[in-house]
Amino acid sequence: MFLGIDIGTSAVKAVLVADGDVVAQSSAPLAISRPHALWSEQDPESWWLATEVAVAALDPDLRAVVQGIGLAGQMHGATLLDRADWPLRPAILWNDGRAAAECAELETAEPRSRTITGNIAMAGFTAPKLLWLRRHEPEVFASTATVLLPKDYVRLRMTGYKASDMSDASGTLWLDVQQRRWSPEMLAATGLGENQMPRLYEGPGITGSLRPEIAQQWGMGQVPVAAGAGDNAAAAIGLGVANAGDAFLSLGTSGVLFVATDRFRPNAEQAVHAFAHALPGRWHQMSVMLSAASCLDWAAALLSLGGVEALLALAEAGQSDGVIFLPYLSGERTPHGNPHAKGVLFGLTASTGPAAIARAVLEGVAMGLRDGLDALASAGSEVGTIWMAGGGSRSSVWNRIIASALERPLALNAEGQVGPAFGAARLARLAVTGEPVEAVCIPPTRTGLVEPDPALSAQFAARLPIFRQLYRDLRPFFGAGSC
Repeated sequence: MFLGIDIGTSAVKAVLVADGDVVAQSSAPLAISRPHALWSEQDPESWWLATEVAVAALDPDLRAVVQGIGLAGQMHGATLLDRADWPLRPAILWNDGRAAAECAELETAEPRSRTITGNIAMAGFTAPKLLWLRRHEPEVFASTATVLLPKDYVRLRMTGYKASDMSDASGTLWLDVQQRRWSPEMLAATGLGENQMPRLYEGPGITGSLRPEIAQQWGMGQVPVAAGAGDNAAAAIGLGVANAGDAFLSLGTSGVLFVATDRFRPNAEQAVHAFAHALPGRWHQMSVMLSAASCLDWAAALLSLGGVEALLALAEAGQSDGVIFLPYLSGERTPHGNPHAKGVLFGLTASTGPAAIARAVLEGVAMGLRDGLDALASAGSEVGTIWMAGGGSRSSVWNRIIASALERPLALNAEGQVGPAFGAARLARLAVTGEPVEAVCIPPTRTGLVEPDPALSAQFAARLPIFRQLYRDLRPFFGAGSC
């Protein structure tokens, strides 16, 4: 029996896995604080309390036979600890935009930044947040003894040990991603040293064991805790996306197209993320849309539809009638790297109705995903069938639209809702048993395959050039330039 724990943004999820199957799962909600515009924070203690709730909700008889624990978590969050390992302030999260100005400062301080990290500096990453703190909260910066990522703070509470994994560390902008080690140059550019970083491990590496008091509280032995992975890399492990060319698409608040690679393949100019995978000697690329399923929530509220299900039904029955939606409600990462990008509805007329807007929103997100796919292709990745994950993947109409826009088949699966926690449990199994990756990281049972609709694909081929030209033409009016 293996336990996977995912420290998400909206909840902590825990799953128990035996013989490769999920036998129990639970979750505990989390709240986000937004004290100012562009800010997004959480109290690190809330992660720990939610973890305790989620674990306690699992069957005690099953907990008693757990052999290992794996961790996954939201990436990029800056968790600042003092010398006594207590948080100095709320953690600054991945979707916090306050550090946009510090991105250019970071790349000026270390001109080789994109070469070392494989990524363009963006406000969501961890390093720019520390530059912001150095300027705006100097007393906090001066008191910072350790910087941890969210899941690694929970690990510290579980084990008393400060550790991270290569995939999650890739999102800090402090990792030399090709060499899989902390970069002294990138740390120096933010006024930090390696002594303030946790020790690095590969995903299946053992980072310590449960502290005796936690083991007793959870009804377990002092079981080992694997390094784990950032949320997307952990989801990939759960879907068997481990070999070069394997890919999945996660449709949640954001939209992530993830492809495994056999070597470091950066494309920072188009804001592709090039990260270490959760397995030794493997890497991955990601294109990231900051607003995916969240666009549907926004449109459903705008049209007073009462929910996304009503929006999907409206979109399935209608056509966009020439309306084009730019889905940049929270700025954008791939391929624009522009935190100031704005959402746009273009082509409205007096006869435009709710159905056209609903359909245009679905299509706009799909075209944004196609931009990401093309950015991955320009970095040398060849993507075939794409596994689907996340809540948005449950919509048949949206799946058909996305498959047609990407011109790729989409594979559906029953395990997709479990996501990173399931992958974390697999990493724990690898850590404890030493089994081959191929024996553990197998794809889930496929429950369906959504093929592209040739007629829809032809429509997208005609609309994509307009979609892309609209962004280029409107960019000067969005505000300050890209980060």
